[in-house]
Amino acid sequence: MQQAARAAVKRLAPAFETTAYWKDFSKVSLNDYKGRYLCLFFYPLDFTFVCPTEIIEFNKKASEFDAIKCGLVGCSVDSEFSHMEWSKKPREQGGLGELNFPLLADVTKKISRDYGVLIEEEGVALRGTFIIDDKQIIRHASINDLSVGRNIDEIIRLIKAYQYADKHGEVCPSNWKEGAPTMKADPNAKITLDYWKKVHAK
Repeated sequence: MQQAARAAVKRLAPAFETTAYWKDFSKVSLNDYKGRYLCLFFYPLDFTFVCPTEIIEFNKKASEFDAIKCGLVGCSVDSEFSHMEWSKKPREQGGLGELNFPLLADVTKKISRDYGVLIEEEGVALRGTFIIDDKQIIRHASINDLSVGRNIDEIIRLIKAYQYADKHGEVCPSNWKEGAPTMKADPNAKITLDYWKKVHAK
């Protein structure tokens, strides 16, 4: 499958490699997550207002991403030095504290541009969320405007649903959660007929 010039669902995710901050400076690339799912999320800027609330919520759920074999990476147009200082700033003053996942430095804005989230005239990224599967194909892409933060539980739900669909060859209906009924994409399959009768008809 050909890699997309810009991020697109059902296409290979644009490659990246850059310096990140996570307890120390290190190089992080898309290929580091080959063979497992990855949640790559973009946010506008360090030392802002909605951004730390999202990042801390992602951090609280980091073990849940790990449990479903999904990497977690944040990205903004700031430098790795800015990420470091923000992580060292106390949370009661708007800082992050120690994180359980890396923050990518995208000072060239190439990653944000490749993923289609860069606001060119402002030089910052929108709140983009990309679920990339174990074959590096983008399965989900969503973009929020700057003023409203994301629901991290919904992102985890989506990852679980895509993983379930991959493993079982079934499709997950609206609001599906782990353990709930699913269907086959076949109108005559028993599992589909059972779903229409037991769930959809209610």
